[in-house]
Amino acid sequence: MKRTHVPRCNRRDFLKSAALAVVAPQIIPSSALGLDGRPAPSERITIGFLGVGSHGIGKNLNGFLKEPDAQPVAFCDVMSVNIENALRTARKKFGDSFTCQTTKDWREVVARPDVDAVMISTPDHWHVFMSVSAIRAGKDVMCEKPTFNIAEGRLLADTVKHYGAVFQTATEDRSLAVYHRMAELVRNKRIGKLQRILVTLPQQPTQAGDPTPMPVPEGLDYDMWVGPGPWTPYCAGKLPFMWRYVSDYAGGILPDWGMHLFDTAQWANDTEHWGPVEVEGVGKRYENGLYDTFYEYHLTYRYENGVEMKAESGGVALRFEGTEGWVGNNGWIGSLDASSPDILRSVIGPEEIHLDTCFAGEHRNFLDSVKSRRNPYFPAEVGHRCATVCHIGNIAMTLRRKLRWDPKTEQFPGEPDANRMMSRPWREPWTL
Repeated sequence: MKRTHVPRCNRRDFLKSAALAVVAPQIIPSSALGLDGRPAPSERITIGFLGVGSHGIGKNLNGFLKEPDAQPVAFCDVMSVNIENALRTARKKFGDSFTCQTTKDWREVVARPDVDAVMISTPDHWHVFMSVSAIRAGKDVMCEKPTFNIAEGRLLADTVKHYGAVFQTATEDRSLAVYHRMAELVRNKRIGKLQRILVTLPQQPTQAGDPTPMPVPEGLDYDMWVGPGPWTPYCAGKLPFMWRYVSDYAGGILPDWGMHLFDTAQWANDTEHWGPVEVEGVGKRYENGLYDTFYEYHLTYRYENGVEMKAESGGVALRFEGTEGWVGNNGWIGSLDASSPDILRSVIGPEEIHLDTCFAGEHRNFLDSVKSRRNPYFPAEVGHRCATVCHIGNIAMTLRRKLRWDPKTEQFPGEPDANRMMSRPWREPWTL
């Protein structure tokens, strides 16, 4: 599909245009000129990093710095200290002379014509807003999971399709051998017909959190941090990590960790483009305090193919049960186990189902996809469907009743209360 966005600069124009796009002068290290064995600038993907906190640096900036054809050209974060840490990290590879655009306003990065792609590592409520804006500006996008709600997920998936953009939902699971192998064994019926999936996810920290307003720390643009989310005063318990458990900004531990193991479950069940048709469950959360998402949950999902999926809080484990055995693991990236050694020794034949992966990792997969214009291994539609599993679980626990879900219309039939919970208006003046 031909892309219909604003044309981007060729990477050969990078060194010429970057100086015009950045207010501060850039000092270009020798590696940026194609020396030191690195690919020439024309062969590199220029990347703007939106959000460079602990995960944005530790996982994503470091992940791209390992790839010789990735060139960071901008660091954006609402906290000055995070930008300083990102520059320090990049200089370990490129040398002390390295510098690039730094800003607290992500729109400045998205507006640059010489930026090929953006890496978004922000709180959840920013994920779709930034992604859609970047895609409309002609960028490819790798964005941390999950979407904030169902309606935003659908907007993202439709935008990616309309513009022909490359979008990678950022989780590493599909590049991890144990989860890829597990899904292939199930898809190729090594345990017979799949009947039941057991998913165990971590339990959220059981604390209410202190919502007492506090002065905004120096160096933090708090208004930009809140962005399209509802305005509430700053309090120390939100940053830098615990915003995940505040419903104004995220959905809690269920979508945070569910995006990992639910993805393998959907992959193995061949429902990654679809989803369950029924959900019910109960959970616990604090009604008073800062942290108001579910910290404990017990959910049952049912699929139209007859498969039942149980999701419980209290650890990390995944198990698939079929008519002829089971396969699974305990612990994050735990070793594979099965009801029979024959299942583990099984060879997937050339004519059988081979699931797409990139064992070199999600960042390598994204760069290759940008160059080939093929979907990465965890594209927007699949990521949206996975996040939806998490969101409908939260909605069912909130309403405390069994709900039917129609994956085709993406609606709860006959449930107006549930359908209203699939979206949220953005705070003015933020709009797409």
